[in-house]
Amino acid sequence: MTQITDYISLQSAVTEYLARDQDTTLIARIPTFVQLAEAKFNRQLFVRQMEQRATALVNLGSNEPEFISLPSDFQSMRRVRLSSVTGKPCLEFKSGTQMDEYRFATSDIAAQPRYFTVFGSELELAPTPDAAYTIEMVYRQNVPALASNAVNWLLAMAPDLYLYGALLESAPYIKEDARIQTWGLGFTSALTDLNNLGLTSTFNAGPMTVRVSGQVI
Repeated sequence: MTQITDYISLQSAVTEYLARDQDTTLIARIPTFVQLAEAKFNRQLFVRQMEQRATALVNLGSNEPEFISLPSDFQSMRRVRLSSVTGKPCLEFKSGTQMDEYRFATSDIAAQPRYFTVFGSELELAPTPDAAYTIEMVYRQNVPALASNAVNWLLAMAPDLYLYGALLESAPYIKEDARIQTWGLGFTSALTDLNNLGLTSTFNAGPMTVRVSGQVI
């Protein structure tokens, strides 16, 4: 049985589990099965390893300094701070409509940003920055694709999730196979275990307390 340590050994393990070594067309599709499984991971997996921090500098030389490109692996935002300002204040989220209403009401006078929204592949700040602020973003990132990386943190942490995920994505191709239900259960179990571990590893440092957002303790 192949030990899964990288992208190549994962493909070998999937081939073994499919037990259709002579079906070259099926074997050739394994990278696609992995790619489809990764797309599912990005939608359904929520663990602390997916959190990333990045900084960006407001470009005052741009015609639109209020817009900053998001990281290429960006999926969703957790927090935005002005890291170059004393106290590193957090920016408050506004929807796109709220941002438009704010700019219209204030005539968008340049000042220190207080709000942000995500607009397509860009971060939008308001008011329009009046200085070259450094922006710190904490965001949820996509799992690094194995097609571009021999190994990633998720494969090292949960090879079973990758294996069952890829096998499950082969189901539409192989159709009637008694093992599909087993693969589905294996995938669901691994995904649930990881998400539960994500909650435990985030909150096990001490007892949880409930307080009003913005309250200083």
